[in-house]
Amino acid sequence: MIIQAMTAPLNGIAPLPHLGVIRVQGEDATQFLQGQLTQDFALLGLSEARLAAYCSAKGRMQASFVGFKRSHTEVLLVCSRDLLAPTLKRLSMFVLRSKARLSDASADFALWGLAGDAIKSIASHDQPAWTKLDSGSGHLVFLYPADGCARALWVAPAGEPAPLGPALSPELWLWSEVRSGIARITAPIVDAFVPQMLNYESVGGVNFKKGCYPGQEVVARSQFRGTLKRRAYLLHSDADMAVGQEVFHTADETQPCGLVALAAAAPGGGCDAIVSLQVTAAEHQGQAGALRLGSAGGPALSLQALPYALLHDI
Repeated sequence: MIIQAMTAPLNGIAPLPHLGVIRVQGEDATQFLQGQLTQDFALLGLSEARLAAYCSAKGRMQASFVGFKRSHTEVLLVCSRDLLAPTLKRLSMFVLRSKARLSDASADFALWGLAGDAIKSIASHDQPAWTKLDSGSGHLVFLYPADGCARALWVAPAGEPAPLGPALSPELWLWSEVRSGIARITAPIVDAFVPQMLNYESVGGVNFKKGCYPGQEVVARSQFRGTLKRRAYLLHSDADMAVGQEVFHTADETQPCGLVALAAAAPGGGCDAIVSLQVTAAEHQGQAGALRLGSAGGPALSLQALPYALLHDI
């Protein structure tokens, strides 16, 4: 059974200290990223942003980004701060003779999450997800909405005033991330998923027409040579949930059927989470058993509706 979550008003501006920025500069910045990430940066325009993943040779996600061009020779990659240093180190190993310089630019930029009417202080009307608008020296990237509420990422040079609008708590912003249905890769879930296990192919995070990148064959094979056995779902529990926790189905007490990818306290009580879950376990919820957190005897979990449709024809 799928239930609808209790919603809360999302309106305001939240600081985003959990995110950092990798800057890629140089004549070959775009070409370098083209060979490393799941997204097509060669075709990326200056009015667009992209969701992208960095994968191992086995197609497992090592990091995820919201990336965009500040110019034709400078790309910013916004990622989880806890993965920035190891990701920067690993990417830098493959620069070789490319005319590209990678650096941690987190101290050079201020990151804010904007929700609801707060976006109107910069943009007159909503735009589709991954649209990028430039305003002065700042950049506004429209994200996937949360329960129908518009969301955007504001990236501006450090020291510039924050956008106008009421304060929004970081906790409520994190909950909006969960409700958007798009999970960031953080340290506890490195190497746990191929992109489709988090629905990245359905939310603009994978380009299947671009050239090679680490893990590309595995990602493509997962898409085109068989049914995907795991997808991302929204779940709710009265108990607290944490990234990396296992999920079980009562029909099989011995093996977990899912893994929590992103979790946040829900304003109406309890906790909401994005869980990468076996499709069969999701389909049999409430019929041949129930979903539980941590063990087959753990707190109950209830499925909620995804905020977007899963794509079956790429």
